[in-house]
Amino acid sequence: MDVTTDAAAPWLIVGLGNPGPEYAGNRHNVGFMVADLLADRVGGRFKRAGRAQAQVVEGRIGPPGPLNRRVVVAKPMSFMNLSGGPVNALRDFYKVPVAHVVAVHDELDIDYGVLRLKLGGGDNGHNGLKSMTKAFGSDYHRVRFGIGRPPGRMPVADFVLKDFSSAERKELDYFVDRAADAVECLVIEGLERAQSTYNS
Repeated sequence: MDVTTDAAAPWLIVGLGNPGPEYAGNRHNVGFMVADLLADRVGGRFKRAGRAQAQVVEGRIGPPGPLNRRVVVAKPMSFMNLSGGPVNALRDFYKVPVAHVVAVHDELDIDYGVLRLKLGGGDNGHNGLKSMTKAFGSDYHRVRFGIGRPPGRMPVADFVLKDFSSAERKELDYFVDRAADAVECLVIEGLERAQSTYNS
């Protein structure tokens, strides 16, 4: 896997979710929640991205000097299972290498609030990742935000499209903040440092 990239190339940070207010608080939309926080941190407001079916905020993160990174924070405005098209359009427009793409998404196989960062790999049944991998390959970074497994015999599709529980919401802001920190660490300091700090 060749992950050598132009250090000056921008990073594309993609929060995965479904558009529309009815989905806003869903577990499946935690990627949007992290993207919203990162947009606040870079001081921008989301706007439509030309012909791409997405909203973006452009900005910079990191200290002044060689560690300062140009970033594009994006929320695809297609539904989750069609995320690859808008993300690939943004990647082409901003000339982002695949290894500079970071997908922030919900992960069933990790306990609630736990983070795992990785480069490449399978989609583990996640339709957003499946669509992105089909569009431009699997060699992009992932920030996996644990949501845990559904209780009892609840179907997975019902679970991910439900809002976080009241107990979960008490800690949600903290976990979203930590996930945004992890994204920044990944982009500024690299995967190994981010994994050692945030893979819990």
